[in-house]
Amino acid sequence: QVQLVESGGGLVQAGGSLRLSCAASGSILSLNGMGWYRQAPGKQRELVATISSGGTTNYGDSVKGRFTISRDNAKNTVYLQMNSLKPEDTALYYCAGDIRVTGWAYWGQGTQVTVSS
Repeated sequence: QVQLVESGGGLVQAGGSLRLSCAASGSILSLNGMGWYRQAPGKQRELVATISSGGTTNYGDSVKGRFTISRDNAKNTVYLQMNSLKPEDTALYYCAGDIRVTGWAYWGQGTQVTVSS
């Protein structure tokens, strides 16, 4: 069992930046990929970004060019650098780990990001 703990959320003005962190209780190299998702009130959870064990990245259309996912295997941590934030980026951001046929095996508890206009 792997536990994922997100941190780094907060309140920021539009145009600002935040960096989210997702710390895993075990080696992320043993996991088949990591990802960030978000869910705004009244909306479905949506993909933000994923990163494979080999470092291949994938982004949701709404964040391409503004957000960057990265990983530090030595620290068992995945990051999400968010730049040029917009009010519509306001959501609860979740970290996910180990994609399987049935979906992601592990989820964090979420960290709130609020972008004011």
